[in-house]
Amino acid sequence: MVATETSASLIISAAAPEQFPPETGVDDPMEVAFLGRSNVGKSSLLNRLVKQPGLAFTSARPGCTQLINFFRIDDQVRFVDLPGYGYAQVPIEEKARWKGLIESYLFHRQTLQLSFLLIDARRGWMDKDLELKAWLEFHNRRYQVVVTKIDKLKSSNQIKAGMAAILKQIPDQQPIPFSALDGRGVGEIWQIISKIKNQH
Repeated sequence: MVATETSASLIISAAAPEQFPPETGVDDPMEVAFLGRSNVGKSSLLNRLVKQPGLAFTSARPGCTQLINFFRIDDQVRFVDLPGYGYAQVPIEEKARWKGLIESYLFHRQTLQLSFLLIDARRGWMDKDLELKAWLEFHNRRYQVVVTKIDKLKSSNQIKAGMAAILKQIPDQQPIPFSALDGRGVGEIWQIISKIKNQH
């Protein structure tokens, strides 16, 4: 299963849970969420997966995704781009609103079958990443770690060391290295989505 260049489209940018696409419980598409710190590359990953560079808005300025964006991939799959966390310049009240919105989605959404937890290869695990990982595990939410910006590490030794440090926190899974520049990791990510889709 690999999306074509014309298959994906934005359904809605939701500012509140009541704006989420309705769940009927019958033939609902499964949802795949993209989670991570601000500017970790969630939108870039989503765009690369569906081969549509402008589908999800990307910016070098952290904190640009402030809504939960739902994308139709096909009749059986939706991608969900969530606001990034950990951006210091966002007002406290706005951070609290984002946190409530994200947790409402992650906790209550029945159609959510998989979350991709994105970690910046240059920074590794940070406190907010570990908090989210613990939250997902506590609530029995399936997740897969994707290591973004792997191309920013200049040598194979740097890549090995960075991946090894990330692996220490998730001994039961193999993180996927990803590059938005050359598409490394795209095939592996689609394989995981397809496997879960076939079980759905």
